[in-house]
Amino acid sequence: MPLWILWIVAAVALGIAEALTLTLSLGLLAVAALVAAVVGALGMGVAAQVIAFVTASAAGVLVVRPIARRHLRQPPLLASGTAALVGKSGLVIEEVTGDHGLIKLSGEEWSARALDEDHVIPAGTHVDVMEIDGATAVVYPREALP
Repeated sequence: MPLWILWIVAAVALGIAEALTLTLSLGLLAVAALVAAVVGALGMGVAAQVIAFVTASAAGVLVVRPIARRHLRQPPLLASGTAALVGKSGLVIEEVTGDHGLIKLSGEEWSARALDEDHVIPAGTHVDVMEIDGATAVVYPREALP
């Protein structure tokens, strides 16, 4: 059996291990094993295959992995879902207190409560969304209350 077939078996095994562990390293080693398999399939000797594997492994682990990890740690550039509502302005429909209330936010009605539990925000007041707590917008009035 040609050696390059063993490289493919190693690549498959490393690929499965990567899928189970999500380490980013084993997948890069699987790619390196595929590179060695290609070198072997081209008829080059064992030494060339090992050199190809070591070179591709080093390049993957030392160059590609740090770049991939950096990209995984970055927060999304665009907020979505409820996170996109924080900082938006809403209009109080029903009086908002520290316990309950109703606002119009981005075209929808949201249950709301005041950030400061002592505030009572009357209907018609513009508010800013400070956070989203479950399905409730926590708001603060834009203007000083009378």
